[in-house]
Order: sequence, then C-alpha cells, then structure tokens
Amino acid sequence: MKCPKCDGNMKERKLHILHGKINLDQCERCEGLWFDKGEAETFKEEWRSDFVDSGSPNVGKQYNEIRDINCPRCGKAMEQINDPKQRHIQYEACAEHGIFMDAGEYTDYKYETLVEKFQNVIAKVRGK
Repeated sequence: MKCPKCDGNMKERKLHILHGKINLDQCERCEGLWFDKGEAETFKEEWRSDFVDSGSPNVGKQYNEIRDINCPRCGKAMEQINDPKQRHIQYEACAEHGIFMDAGEYTDYKYETLVEKFQNVIAKVRGK
C-alpha cells in the first residue's frame, strides 16, 4: 500500500493487545499512520498505543498541509475531519475504510487534556 500523503511505502505493523490484535500501517517516509475503520478508537485505550506514533510531530505538521488525498484502499477522495472531542486535530477519513493521521497526530489524539475534557462537558451542557 502507498501513503496517501507522500506516496511512500506503508509498512504493516501487527500489534497484539489485550482484546486481540490490530494491524496498522505506517509510512516509511513521512511516518503517518493508517488505521482501518474503527481501529484508532479501539486502540486509543490500550497501553501499547503509547508507542505507535513514532514519527516526528514537526514532519507531521508539514504533511498536514496536504489536504486533497485519496484513500489508499479504494482511491476515493478522503474527507478532512476535525476530531469531535479535540477540534484542533484534523485527519483524513474514508467512510468505508479508515483514517490517516500525520506523524504526531495520533499521540495528540490519544491524550485529551483536562482543558479539552472540560470544554466537552461545557459543550454538552449547552447542547452543542
């Protein structure tokens, strides 16, 4: 599989977790991560997910500027999504196949700050 951002080779990583195993792909060049549908959310609570996002956040910020990308599975245009809990995180998603996160984005996604948690509570109270 080719990286949707830089066209580098995606290397499959098989990770064993408490509830089975997760296969994810990491670009050998830009170190972005591809998660099949539902994997990022499932993997977020696992302790081993701390070690997945090994890429440089500075490199990830550079590649985050690339917006028009296609799904590496089906070739359709991917939608740019702001994470509902952490609005500053933007990743690309294919509704059918999964999401792509630039280097450093998954680490940010995994660790919701206390301020972000408080903002989410306030938003729920206000009905947003």
